[in-house]
Amino acid sequence: MTALEFAVQDVAGAIGARRVGADRVELCAALGSTGGLTPSIGMIEAVVSTGMPVHALIRCRAGGFVYAEDDEIAVMNADAKAAASAGAAGLVVGALTPDHRVDVGVLERVLDGVPVDDIELTFHRAIDQIADRAAAIETLIDQGMTRVLTSGGAARCSDGLDELAAMVHQAAGRLQIMAGGGVTAADIPALAHIGVDAIHLSARRVVADDGGPGGGTAGHERLDDELAAAVAARLRTTAAG
Repeated sequence: MTALEFAVQDVAGAIGARRVGADRVELCAALGSTGGLTPSIGMIEAVVSTGMPVHALIRCRAGGFVYAEDDEIAVMNADAKAAASAGAAGLVVGALTPDHRVDVGVLERVLDGVPVDDIELTFHRAIDQIADRAAAIETLIDQGMTRVLTSGGAARCSDGLDELAAMVHQAAGRLQIMAGGGVTAADIPALAHIGVDAIHLSARRVVADDGGPGGGTAGHERLDDELAAAVAARLRTTAAG
């Protein structure tokens, strides 16, 4: 059956994901405003304690995925080691060269000293900035990645179905293809039909919460339990045929 992963930012999100039968969570911070950053170690430990498999995002800043500064790479390496020590079942990483290829050198530095044989590794949506994704897939396989999160290079997975199908065909079980990017419950049948290994979405809502002059006014994001349940139910129904 196609696996289901929710991107969450707190303990409540992980519990909600577990309640609807998700297989794992990607844990991150500042998801809506930045696309996701590394969560705190305290948050990783708290979410791990729920019993839900946690895949921690390792991303030190917002913006692009070219990391030319030694301090950025060092921070991500420290975060990766700490997340693994905190009980993360997997890490979500990614780095590009200036000409938008997989930056193998940076990935190796980020994962230096991390027990990669004991955890799963996901290459995140940096791949959607790579023109030659076929070459990238082979590189990721060579690097021992477990899976790649991708919309097929489109703004939304529903617009990238042909490319996602091509990636599934090329990977042929050597690398899991996880579809993510603007996924809705209505997209589930088409994604399952092309054979993606997993489906990823945030299913989040904004809780109004005025932080005042120093705390921002946008509120905070939480997993939308009803939407998460609808997605999980649609996936089960699709699998049942």
